[in-house]
Amino acid sequence: KIDDDTIRNAIRRVGLDPDDRRTVRKYSMGMRQRIVFAQAIMESPDFLYLDEPTNGLDEDGGIEFRKILKEESARGALILIASHNREDIDLLCDAKYRMSEGKLEEWS
Repeated sequence: KIDDDTIRNAIRRVGLDPDDRRTVRKYSMGMRQRIVFAQAIMESPDFLYLDEPTNGLDEDGGIEFRKILKEESARGALILIASHNREDIDLLCDAKYRMSEGKLEEWS
């Protein structure tokens, strides 16, 4: 369970304004990605599973996302990323795997 300040800080951390009163329906795709990411990190989980996390983010959003993920990893969170974005995989992952012909294989 978290308090309102923790929620507001998570929203700020991903680059959004917690006082923005628009409904999420009116957010751009990148803003929606950010709010979902805020939800994922706000309770400081031990495990994060992120599917195509940089989809829809602009360059600055991608940089900020990578920074936050490195902070979460340094805090001790185990992070699993499913992505087609090779740059994210190369910059963020300690171990890399891919699906090939229905089989999971290590990837360098």
